[in-house]
Amino acid sequence: MLQSLIFIIVAVWVLTSLYLYVFQTKYVYFPFREIVLTPRDAGLAFEEVRLTTSDDIIIHGWFVPHDQPRATLLFLHGNGGNISHRIEKLIMYHRLGLAVLIIDYRGYGRSQGSPGETGTYRDAEAAWRYLTETRKLPADRIILYGESLGAAIATKLATQHRAGALVLDSAFTSIMDMGRHYYPWLPVRWLTRIKYPTLDLIRNNHAPVLVVHSPEDDIVPYVQGKKLFAAANEPKFFLEIAGDHNNGFMESNHRYLDGIDQFLSVQFGPSPARQSE
Repeated sequence: MLQSLIFIIVAVWVLTSLYLYVFQTKYVYFPFREIVLTPRDAGLAFEEVRLTTSDDIIIHGWFVPHDQPRATLLFLHGNGGNISHRIEKLIMYHRLGLAVLIIDYRGYGRSQGSPGETGTYRDAEAAWRYLTETRKLPADRIILYGESLGAAIATKLATQHRAGALVLDSAFTSIMDMGRHYYPWLPVRWLTRIKYPTLDLIRNNHAPVLVVHSPEDDIVPYVQGKKLFAAANEPKFFLEIAGDHNNGFMESNHRYLDGIDQFLSVQFGPSPARQSE
């Protein structure tokens, strides 16, 4: 009886490990194809953008201009939904005096292809080229902003190009660390094919960095945000907000908005648009 029980436990352990290894992308990426809203629904003017990556994938995005931009924000979103689920944040960043380029990774929204780690890095690189080469924006007036999964992608981009600032919102230290958090009983080290090693990457970023995280984050542990902050080079700033992983920016409201505004004011000066509110 005991031997049978041990056999069942081992079999379940092995099969679960194999399943997570083979179907890992299903646990990392949750793309949504339908565009449910556009910035126009929020009263914001925007331009449709289609970019070609280095491996010839067409990705889709929006450029939301500002009459008096103090900088331009490259918005790299999290692993779920698509750009149309980030309208509330686009409104916030517009209030902060920022022009914004937001893109959908391959496999998300109207972008071609299927998501993968190398592919998302290439998508971000295409967005950077668009801002610096097509729109001729100076690198030191570009903010790399990433939420959750997007924070890992933004950090990778920051190691390749010196941006004006890096903002990491609800970021994890690595997919391996997330796996250990959710599956402590599995050999995560050997199963992790998708890396996103944000903690290792951030040590090679030399732009001013703001880490935003909530102790109440229900998906990415708060301690991971603190570890990223500890590993980051100066100048660095930490903004503690309230609320859960997906809605903390709305639950925190002014704390979130004012905290990011203070960081931006140090790097780029005050926003005329914010001062007139």
